[in-house]
Amino acid sequence: MMDPVATDSSTPSTTRSARSSQGPASSNTDKPRRARRTRMTGAERREQLLDIGRTLFAAKGFEGTSVEEIAAKAGVSKPVVYEHFGGKEGLYAVVVDREMRQLLGMVTGSLTAGHPRELCEQAAFALLDYIEEYTDGFRILVRDSPIPQSTGSFASLISDIATQVEDILGQEFKNRGFDAKLAPLYAQALVGSVALTGQWWLDVRKPKKAEVAAHLVNLAWHGLDGLEPKPRLIGHRKN
Repeated sequence: MMDPVATDSSTPSTTRSARSSQGPASSNTDKPRRARRTRMTGAERREQLLDIGRTLFAAKGFEGTSVEEIAAKAGVSKPVVYEHFGGKEGLYAVVVDREMRQLLGMVTGSLTAGHPRELCEQAAFALLDYIEEYTDGFRILVRDSPIPQSTGSFASLISDIATQVEDILGQEFKNRGFDAKLAPLYAQALVGSVALTGQWWLDVRKPKKAEVAAHLVNLAWHGLDGLEPKPRLIGHRKN
C-alpha cells in the first residue's frame, strides 16, 4: 500500500503548514557537531605521559604502577607508552632523573650569600622549597629505586649537595683553626640531617617552612659554633 501523503493532492498545503508551524526544516548543519580531539605532538604526548607517571609513581610506587594504568590515564594504548619510553622502567628513569636534577639545581642555585650562616639557611630553604613545590617528586626520590638511574640514587644526590656545602665548611674550619680535611664529614652530617628532617616534614607540614629552616640552622650553626677542635669520647669505648 502506498503512502497516502505522497498520493493525496490535498495534502501538500496541509503538510507545508504543519511543517511551518514546527519551525524550519532541520538540516545536517543543525546536528550537534562532534568536538574534534586535538592530536598531540610527540613531544606533548611524552610530557603528558611523564606527568601522569610522576603522579602515579608518587602515589603507588614503582611496583604498584602499571603500564596499563598509565596508558588509560593518558587515553592511549599501551604501545604508545612503549614507543616513547620502552616500558615502565624507562618512564620511571626519566621521571627520577628529572627530579634529581631539579633538586640539585635548586640547592646549588641557592648558595649565593657570603656569610656561612646565611648559606646554611639558603640550603635548608632550597630543600624545603623543593619538598613544598615538587611534593610528588620528593616522594619518588626518597623511595628506594628498583632500577639504576643515570644520576644515581637519592643518597648520591645528597652526597652531591654535601659537596657544595663542603667548600663552605672547609673555609670556615680554616678560619677557626680546625682541620679542614674533616669538612666533608661534617657536610654529610649537616645535609643528611636536613634531608631526613625534610622527609619528616613532607607529611606533617608543621611547623611552617621558615620555622623549620630556622631550627635546622640553629642546630647546625650553634653546633659548629661550639665545636671542639679535637673532640674526645667520654664513654668507656675508645675504638
